[in-house]
Amino acid sequence: MSGELFNPEGVTFKPISMKLITVRILGLLVWIVVFALALGVFAGAMMFTQELPWFWLLEIVPIGLLVWQLWLIPRQVKAWGYAESERDLFLRRGIMFKKMWAIPYGRMQFVDVQQGPIDRIFGIAQVSMKTASMESAASIPGLDHAEADRLRQILTARGESLRAGL
Repeated sequence: MSGELFNPEGVTFKPISMKLITVRILGLLVWIVVFALALGVFAGAMMFTQELPWFWLLEIVPIGLLVWQLWLIPRQVKAWGYAESERDLFLRRGIMFKKMWAIPYGRMQFVDVQQGPIDRIFGIAQVSMKTASMESAASIPGLDHAEADRLRQILTARGESLRAGL
């Protein structure tokens, strides 16, 4: 058999930036803190009425989510990869539920670069590709700023040169 399903022969996948781990964990921490504070305020109000002293046990929920996500996020980020071939851009992700895209350059209608404020602080961006088909739109998160710009330029140029009749 030539190559594996998610690792085609002759295709070398590049990893995305590990800075995305920090960005995603920061986003997670914001939600966990908000959730924990809301539970704490509600539990504090309930304790004054002494109706639900066991409510403090619900603080375990955000702590459990935090621990699980701290374990999961690095694995998810490390599973992302992309590769440029002569005619296609390959994307893959997933640990348990794997997914791989092969997007022909000639089918790309436009390439979009996005960067939020936290991404900007860490110097990363996301490159999105849109095609005529709604199901073949894809994105690559966590690219270093220079790599996102290079990829946008290359994908746009290759898309123009290989434009399929749409």
